[in-house]
Amino acid sequence: MPEPTKKDETPNGQSEESVAPDSNGAPTLPEISLEVSPPPESVAEGKEPVETDGKKPEPTGPEPLQAVVAQEQNAIENGSNQREPSRVGVNEQAESSSPAVKEGTCSPPPAEDGNTVKKLSIDLPNDSAPVATTGRKDSVWSLGEGQAPEDVDKPIDNPPLSTLLIERPQSGTVTVGSDITFVAKVEGKDLLRKPTVKWFKGKWMDLASKTGKHLQLKETFERQTKIHTFEMHIIKAKDNYAGNYRCEVNYKDKFDSCSFDLEVKEVESSQAIDIRSAFKRSSEGQEDAGELDFSGLLKHREHKQQDDTPEVDVWEILKNARPDQYEKIAFMYGITDLRGLLKRMKKIPKEEKKSAAFAKKLDPAYQVDKGGKIRLVVELADPTVDLKWYKNGQEIRPTPNQRKYIFEHKGTQRIMVINNCSSNDDAAYSVVAGEEKCTTELFVKELPIKIVKGIEPVKTTVNERIELECEVSEEGAQVKWMKNGVEVPTGVRSRYRVKCEGTKHYLVIDDASKDDTGTYSVMASGGTSEAHVQVDLKPLKVFQDLQDMTVMLGQPIKLHCEIFPGNVPGRWYRNGQLIQPSDRLNIIHRAKIHRLEIETSSLHDAGDYTFVPEGYSQSLSAKIHIIDPPRVHLESLNFPDNTITVVAGNKLRLEIPISGEPAPRVVWMKGERVILDSGHRVHAETYGDQTSLTIEVTEREDTGNYKIVLQNEAGEATASVKIKVVDIPDPPEAPLVPVVGGDWCSMTWEPPKYDGGSPILGYFIERKKKQSSRWMRLNFDLIKETSFEPKKMIEGVPYEVRIFAVNAIGVSKPSEPSKAFTPLAVTSEPTMLVVDDVTDTTVTVKWRPPETIGAAGLDGYLVEYCIEGTDDWVLSNKEVTEKTKYTITGLTPGSKILVRVKAINKAGASAPRTLQHSVLVKEVVEPPKIRVPRHLKQTYTRKVGETVNLVVPFQGKPRPKVTWIKEGNPVEPSHVSIRNTDCDSIIFIRKADRNHSGKYEMTVQVENHVDTAIIDIQIVDLPGPPQCVTIEDVWGENVALVWTPPKDSGNAPITGYTIQKADKKTMEWFTCIEHYHRTCITITELVVGNEYFFRVFSENMCGLSELATQTKKSALIVKEGLQMKIPEYSDRDFKEPPKFTQPLINTFAVAGYNATLNCSVRANPRPKVIWMKNKITIFDDPRYRMFSNQGVCTLEIRKPSPYDGGMYTCKAINDLGEAQVECKLEVKGGFTFFELLQRGVPLHLIDKYMNESKIVEQDK
Repeated sequence: MPEPTKKDETPNGQSEESVAPDSNGAPTLPEISLEVSPPPESVAEGKEPVETDGKKPEPTGPEPLQAVVAQEQNAIENGSNQREPSRVGVNEQAESSSPAVKEGTCSPPPAEDGNTVKKLSIDLPNDSAPVATTGRKDSVWSLGEGQAPEDVDKPIDNPPLSTLLIERPQSGTVTVGSDITFVAKVEGKDLLRKPTVKWFKGKWMDLASKTGKHLQLKETFERQTKIHTFEMHIIKAKDNYAGNYRCEVNYKDKFDSCSFDLEVKEVESSQAIDIRSAFKRSSEGQEDAGELDFSGLLKHREHKQQDDTPEVDVWEILKNARPDQYEKIAFMYGITDLRGLLKRMKKIPKEEKKSAAFAKKLDPAYQVDKGGKIRLVVELADPTVDLKWYKNGQEIRPTPNQRKYIFEHKGTQRIMVINNCSSNDDAAYSVVAGEEKCTTELFVKELPIKIVKGIEPVKTTVNERIELECEVSEEGAQVKWMKNGVEVPTGVRSRYRVKCEGTKHYLVIDDASKDDTGTYSVMASGGTSEAHVQVDLKPLKVFQDLQDMTVMLGQPIKLHCEIFPGNVPGRWYRNGQLIQPSDRLNIIHRAKIHRLEIETSSLHDAGDYTFVPEGYSQSLSAKIHIIDPPRVHLESLNFPDNTITVVAGNKLRLEIPISGEPAPRVVWMKGERVILDSGHRVHAETYGDQTSLTIEVTEREDTGNYKIVLQNEAGEATASVKIKVVDIPDPPEAPLVPVVGGDWCSMTWEPPKYDGGSPILGYFIERKKKQSSRWMRLNFDLIKETSFEPKKMIEGVPYEVRIFAVNAIGVSKPSEPSKAFTPLAVTSEPTMLVVDDVTDTTVTVKWRPPETIGAAGLDGYLVEYCIEGTDDWVLSNKEVTEKTKYTITGLTPGSKILVRVKAINKAGASAPRTLQHSVLVKEVVEPPKIRVPRHLKQTYTRKVGETVNLVVPFQGKPRPKVTWIKEGNPVEPSHVSIRNTDCDSIIFIRKADRNHSGKYEMTVQVENHVDTAIIDIQIVDLPGPPQCVTIEDVWGENVALVWTPPKDSGNAPITGYTIQKADKKTMEWFTCIEHYHRTCITITELVVGNEYFFRVFSENMCGLSELATQTKKSALIVKEGLQMKIPEYSDRDFKEPPKFTQPLINTFAVAGYNATLNCSVRANPRPKVIWMKNKITIFDDPRYRMFSNQGVCTLEIRKPSPYDGGMYTCKAINDLGEAQVECKLEVKGGFTFFELLQRGVPLHLIDKYMNESKIVEQDK
């Protein structure tokens, strides 16, 4: 449980409550009144218990509790049956059907004894509220949101009435073991589907999860009345079923709720209930699924057995504790209804502590009149205690020359006298005696200030000085000046000035105006005086009147007048409209001169002007007349050079704005001819501020200059406009086709002779096959030039083209078709032109055919070259060449040339393909390089008599010099045939001999550059027979043979031997064993009684030796009865310490694929093998598997990750010693954090791996 939260004190002394945002300041908790039996001492004294009738009782002493926090209570359940000194009975009551919240009232106790049980009545508001208010607490009050104990009885706002429920569940009472049913009905006429109904106990417990044998929920629907009925049946009620319940109805965006109470009456029992059991939580829930026991939702606590701990008095602990410790104490002793407990404590009178230092303290407050004196008296219990007086926390010390504070001692009384009290003495005073302190507050009452002489009425004129005077009864008094009931501002920038001289107060207005007229009053604390002030205007005198003016448009206007008095403002009017100053209009007032200035006059400035002095009925008037010379505003036409273009046959109406004051006379003329208003096809009109010229049907003859003449009294103006009648252009001449390509041609033409009076904007081109009559438009955007290249034509097909001219008016008629032409295309340029070879006088180039070859085919190529820096291309081949490689000859050594190639066909030469860079005519030295074939990098083996043909390629320029050396001597051409070319060297031996074996050194030299290569040739032959074969021993059916290797191995290693045997009688040879590698053998399973000869063949890669070596002696296999002498042998000690015959090698593994580490160890006795990773022994890890078979040790790492990389060590240990080998394993690829976590890798190792991976990536 958290610590209780203290509430802040408001200025009126009441504690602030936590309220919902939409509750208008009302607390959201229900009103709860708690009645508790008195503490043990009141019972012992025979006092009556305190009752609560819904009203807040008068406090009998200081409030022991300030702010109280409540703890959430979901259900009141049965507690312990142990007896306590004070006992409380709890009963919840609510009236959900009432729209207003009623104050709970408890009936008087049946008996006045110490065991009388009181009831807890809880008044809950109706839960019918919109969705926005469903978050409030109904029967559950929570920590930090409750009311203080002293505010419990305050009424709260009533929620809105139900909108869905037509019948709501009513509170009920049931005895233990009886049944009760609660019914809720919902009107279903306006509902499309069944509404959702939930039943709750307390704030949040959904009873749908508690249905069983003690709780059943039922719902029905009557089709005739269309009413949904929802019922909650409580069967065999128990005492812990009592509490507040709530029914909530939801349908789409509608919501309704209702709360009701269930009271479970118990069998009357005289046994009392202790206070802690009444307020404690219940024990664990029962085994029945349907019981309404909600303690299972609380924090699970182990049920502790009853111990012999002595009982404690919770009342005494709470009374002696601070308010911020109440909740902690309630949690410690299991009290849940802390709020009711605190309310009961509030009603218990608290004994006041008796002061040890003061026999009588200061009164709470004192009052004295200003100028009077006051005596502050305290009486001490111990006269010897030092006493100090304080004012607002500052110590008051007596001074000998000042009689403000006088301190007196009379027995145990200590008196402080304050003389001549003023407002400064209005303060808090305190007196300290030893360790104790008492305080009081002194209020100084001021005497009322009376007005001895009131202010007098004043009548004056503007600009005069007004001074209002009054006299009060006391100097330094504060007075307030008012005008028409409003306080007069007396700031720095105010027109009013206030001064004080002794008891006299003045209000001064230096420059009076008519607005200062009114009723002025002065207010003091003891009276008020008022008088009327009248400010009149001075008589008006006109020194200079306004004059009528005639002004040219655009010239400034200045109206001037002089009046008296000079400080009188005025207003200017034009034609009765008030004139406001602006950027172009300035109103000036200096002393008695009033001036209106307009920088630039306009026609709107003409009219009657009037100046009216403020406050006077007299006015000054003048008339302004604006004249303007006539003007023709051709700029509004927005035509370049005042030229109007019109299409022939259209109607033209030209409207031109004109200006002039008065309106000018307008005359239109073309040349010397005047255009009249009554003309038929061409006529002129003038009206308002514009004139117009109309031509009904324009003709080419209407083109020309038109003159406009304007006249009025201010002058004359002329202007001219040009009318241009345009038409479509004439068709152009037939186009020419000078150049024809494969699918294109080039065509040109001349512009039309007449452009229609409008510039040619472009041309349209059409094309058709000669045999066809359908023309096809080639361009949709106009072509500005007089040339065009039609494309995408078919080779060999004759075509014709024609032209259309276009101007702003339209498209001309088509031109005559051109002469027929047939497209024929050349090929595209050759591709991939490169230099193949360069010598001192020649350059060889090669290329590939063109990508595109037209229908005309490809005849050949022409090769041209030019010296770098010139444009003189020289044809190298006079005749076209069909090959794609050509050598240019006769070049000057050291020169640089450019080469290009053209493809030729019947249509002509294609575009040339030119080398990107120039070519230096000089043979380039390329260092030699021998390219030894892969099969010659090892020993080249052939049998005697076979053909040897080796080709060794090389490169180098110019042609390298090739030499062959065998064992330091040049190769004899008679033995080995050598043929050299520009790019390789060939060794040919027609019939190989063993003398041809050896290392051949090939040297390739180009000037000072040399490259060498060694080729090892081995010519092998059949081996010779073994040198000597002897019979070493004969026993039983066995014969031991020994021989020496052959003298001639055939220039190849001996790969084995073949042993044969023959009976002396028949001398037929039979093979005993083939491909035998050793030089000694034991022949077994011989026939007893026979005599055998043996022979041995030697064998190499070429085969068996031609001859065999036979034993000189024979071996007789004797019959039984003969005993063989067994030689004596001494036992050998095979024990040895571990020794690794094959070490571990560094290994790279791929993440996710199994990796193995192998090594072999020899030791006797068998060693113990231990595997380690990073010096840490590996054991019982499912990711590793270890094998040891015949001395071969294997470690298998299953699906390794980068974490598995590191140094691995294999250690072998036996009684004679130990040995170890190690290697490094690096795992490429990685895993994510989640994959490593799934594999069971510890977090600190994953973090280390992730950091190392980042460092490796940064290093890369």
